[in-house]
Amino acid sequence: MQLRFSKMHGLGNDFMVIDLVTQRARLSNDQIRRLADRHLGVGFDQLLLVEPPTRPDMDFRYRIFNADGGEVENCGNGARCFARFVYDQQLTPKQDIHVETGADPLTLHIASDGNITVDMGEPILDASRVPFTSTSGERQPVHRLHLESLPEALANVEFGVVSMGNPHAVLRVENVASAPVEQLGPVLERHPSFPQRVNVGFMQIKNRTHICLRVFERGVGETQACGTGACAAVVSGIQRGLLEERVHVELPGGSLRIEWAGEGHHLYMTGPAVTVFEGKLAL
Repeated sequence: MQLRFSKMHGLGNDFMVIDLVTQRARLSNDQIRRLADRHLGVGFDQLLLVEPPTRPDMDFRYRIFNADGGEVENCGNGARCFARFVYDQQLTPKQDIHVETGADPLTLHIASDGNITVDMGEPILDASRVPFTSTSGERQPVHRLHLESLPEALANVEFGVVSMGNPHAVLRVENVASAPVEQLGPVLERHPSFPQRVNVGFMQIKNRTHICLRVFERGVGETQACGTGACAAVVSGIQRGLLEERVHVELPGGSLRIEWAGEGHHLYMTGPAVTVFEGKLAL
């Protein structure tokens, strides 16, 4: 069986995208891990599946699998690539596209300049819904943990917790270039206080409208960009009174614009999506 796919990226966060509207296939976790291998497979941070919707008010179902084969709820960079894919592959003529996810539905808008804006919905701020087991209150802007497995200089961490349909912990650092991403990322990702694991963001605030960010993604490791991570970082910064409601987020792979007017409002993310190549594989 030959299965068509596209390789895409959003700011270097790369994806394999498969149309399961006009094709039929079922991939096991082991197959996904093999396809994600950058030496022996296609190579990607996440696999994106385009499926028919299960709801009459939606255009598509959007499913995301990490490189380790685990399915996750949401991916902002992937959402932009999803929109570009279904439009370019003529699966829809719409420039406003409504998709189901493992979390809340998303609305994707393809602008005339090629950028794509994603209505990410309302951020989840209650710790128990992130989910995070908090000892300091549901909506604290800063939580604290002692990570016993790390040297004392790194063991005491402070962070905000936000869900954008998937869980994020956001640490403020003085300089992203020297941030202890490889030391803290995997330990915090799997800390028991995060029962579904967590994506870990390292945020440097340049000014009230500009941040730099690195993200250690659960099941993947550090990526060139993370759309939901950028959203969560801005939300956490606004919660702490450090950022304005429109922020330029600089990631290793490029930049995003995030807009959030505060609690009770939807958050909007704008950025590019690029097709790298198309191919076929035998299953």
